[in-house]
Amino acid sequence: MSGPVGERNSSPQDAPVYALGSDPAERARLQRQSGVFHAHSATLLDRVGVEPGWHAIDLGCGPSGILDLLSDRVGIAGHVIGVDINPVNVSLARDYAAERGLTNVEVVEGDARCTGLPSGRYDLVHARTLLINIPDPLAVLTEMMRLARPDGWVAALEPDGAVSMCYPPHPAWDRLTQIFRLAMSVDGADIDIGRRLPELFRQAGLTDIGVEAMAGLYPAGNSHRTVRLDLVRSMRPKIVEKGIAGEFELDEIDQAVRAHLDDPDTVVLPHLLFLAWGHKPAT
Repeated sequence: MSGPVGERNSSPQDAPVYALGSDPAERARLQRQSGVFHAHSATLLDRVGVEPGWHAIDLGCGPSGILDLLSDRVGIAGHVIGVDINPVNVSLARDYAAERGLTNVEVVEGDARCTGLPSGRYDLVHARTLLINIPDPLAVLTEMMRLARPDGWVAALEPDGAVSMCYPPHPAWDRLTQIFRLAMSVDGADIDIGRRLPELFRQAGLTDIGVEAMAGLYPAGNSHRTVRLDLVRSMRPKIVEKGIAGEFELDEIDQAVRAHLDDPDTVVLPHLLFLAWGHKPAT
């Protein structure tokens, strides 16, 4: 999951809640994830029909998000704003844009629930693996709706972890999944949010809503094959602190599941991916 802009509760002064943390390992995972989800994000932009000259927002962009995809689609006449609450991610995203010559991209620090950006200005407001980490995802969608221009678009890509599979089955995978679900729920994250996207879009007031679900089977050597293990590693301090599992058990599970996934004959589906898009009414 990821795209951390939600490191605070629904009140800005409250304690951090981004479930996965923001250490270097988590930032590196987010950068790998951008590559894995590249084709899915491109498909989502195809569904919206992004055009040259558009002004777009990548909300919760993390260290890279889809800044490159948006930059290419909107062209030199367009403009892309990446938004993230974590200043380290903002710096990394700015470096990412500069290194790739994305001159139509700027990155700013801001909270996804209250960005401070002007209302009704943007042709597309996009978020990827962001809503899953926010206790009140409707608050983010409401902000996305505010930012979009009349007849503009809101789009999101989110996982649905309730549909997952590892075959042949393994008890360590089952325990890993239990730990993952418990650790995410501590901060109010909903790992089943993918299926809720159409409902949340309707509640936010969007119309002409489209939705697709995609299943990815990741072969041995693909970085996303071990995503559930990597997410649990990112949350390890919290898992231990909350008494969900101890260090020794986490080490044993990590070793057993990685060995199981190293077998190319093991089939793993960590989650479904839901793509959703909708129009802001013209009036």
